[in-house]
Amino acid sequence: MKQDWTYKKLGDVCDIYQPKTLSTEDLIDDGKYPVYGANGVIGRYNSYNHDSPEVLLTCRGATCGRINISQPFSWINGNAMVIHRKSDVLSFDFLKYIMSSLDYSLIITGAAQPQITRQKLAPTVISYPSLSEQKSIVSELDKIKELISLKQSQLSNLDSLCQSVFYDMFGDPVENEKGWDVKTFGELGSIERGAGISKKDFVDEGLPCIHYGQLHTILGPTTKHHYASIPQSLLPKYKIAHTGDLIMAITSEDVEGSCKSTAWLGDYDIVIGSDAAILHHEQNGTFLSYYTMTKAFFNEKAKYAKGFKVTHISTKEIESIPVYLPPLSLQQEFANRIEAIEQQKQYINSTINELETLLASRMQYWFD
Repeated sequence: MKQDWTYKKLGDVCDIYQPKTLSTEDLIDDGKYPVYGANGVIGRYNSYNHDSPEVLLTCRGATCGRINISQPFSWINGNAMVIHRKSDVLSFDFLKYIMSSLDYSLIITGAAQPQITRQKLAPTVISYPSLSEQKSIVSELDKIKELISLKQSQLSNLDSLCQSVFYDMFGDPVENEKGWDVKTFGELGSIERGAGISKKDFVDEGLPCIHYGQLHTILGPTTKHHYASIPQSLLPKYKIAHTGDLIMAITSEDVEGSCKSTAWLGDYDIVIGSDAAILHHEQNGTFLSYYTMTKAFFNEKAKYAKGFKVTHISTKEIESIPVYLPPLSLQQEFANRIEAIEQQKQYINSTINELETLLASRMQYWFD
């Protein structure tokens, strides 16, 4: 326990309640006020039920325990629980950090439909210092978060720079104003589907592998490193990508994620799972990966990617998608420029990781 801090039940210092829920039919495209649901803004409406910013706690579904902050003059829906200060003993900004520090796994109930109830949340004990110390703590944590946000913005700018370099060097593939040769992906080499990798097969040490889910989550347009391994004994079952090969997701949640790609640039072979395709080719993998991010490629894959809850595209369909091909020397020049940018991104990512570790450490110091 921290000396001179006050310990209270959350329900003693905050009103905890769920507002009236709007149906999706009530939402208006050009509504004046944002509507907050479980995970942030879900639409707009021409009325509001809160005129001040509020701390929101997602209280239903898979994202139970997520914290959001509403704008003033907004409508807050019922599956976002409002945590409203009863008095000024707590600053609004300090309350945000308190709510972000709590372990909600202790009060989440329901397996099929996880939820947090007011009855479970209200008795949770929180602690807080004087308002002047709250201000000092918030200032410290906000500065770290601002630095993280700044670095993340720099990363986003570098991603945009990569796209700009592509279009500056090669032009828009929709127009192909530079008159590059056009072939299909199938004409570039051979495309094969990977073979089954289950997450339950992952081991700490073994054969390096890429699971298709990683294409959607942790892998960028290029990668030199693997983040999972499988036992050596499973090798005969699997398909292998070599340095320079393009790895493409053939299963996704939507058309946007279909054919999400990474160029494998590691200096060793890697095993690829069944919901991904491997393009073995003689072009530059970095160039091809960035080509799959263009509008021209999107327009073509959208003709084939199909499915309702899960979108799928076959290797045969990928083979028929056209791609323009600048000279290999120009592709390599592009890859070299991207590599230089990637080195900058690695440095920034390292800084972000250090800042996030610092933030977690300071949060633990103040709130554990």
